[in-house]
Amino acid sequence: MGPMGPRVKICGVTSVDDARLAVAEGAWAVGMIFHEPSPRACEPAVAAEICAVLKRHAETVGVFVNRPLDEVAGLADGIGFTALQLHGDEGPSYCDELFRRTGAKIIKAARVGSKADIQAMDAFRRVDFHLLDTRVEGMAGGTGETFDWSLTRERRSRVPLILSGGLTPENVKGAIEAVRPWGVDVASGVEARSGAKDPERLHAFFEAARIDETAPEQQPEATAS
Repeated sequence: MGPMGPRVKICGVTSVDDARLAVAEGAWAVGMIFHEPSPRACEPAVAAEICAVLKRHAETVGVFVNRPLDEVAGLADGIGFTALQLHGDEGPSYCDELFRRTGAKIIKAARVGSKADIQAMDAFRRVDFHLLDTRVEGMAGGTGETFDWSLTRERRSRVPLILSGGLTPENVKGAIEAVRPWGVDVASGVEARSGAKDPERLHAFFEAARIDETAPEQQPEATAS
């Protein structure tokens, strides 16, 4: 976590305008979903334009769920993603091979419903980030629901943690205080409707995610990071 708070990833972006808006607010990364059942799925041509526009301004993340490795590697190269988020049952060797082929940063996501889900992430030692989302049966992500943040205390991994799952402008400050993540990830919590961001909620989320440097209880954390 940086001195001003965690990095922010805005996910489920489906337009260049929303991508620009996210980066103007200070987004570290913009996520584009390549999972057809999602109401936030992004068109490949739009994703390529977003990657071109945001080049060197933010990480551009392609989000995939249980897709063949060849397909993901091909899309990563063709579209220009700088990071790949794997939100399904992809194993450590899949992650290693995808990095070898693309050079993109690898974000391995887990759906959390129990301590075992957190502990299972220890197997993913060589990825760049762990992203923890809420487990809801039948849904790969984008549930709009939070999980029990106290479960993150079971984590022993040194891989940087991105917290996801039901975050909103109203609850993100509490989430950051409870978990102290390296980054936070939001999709539905800043939307006007599925796939379209609400500028006011987006701004409110960034404001809430910033840490007040003057608050005395934050000082030890802030100087340690």
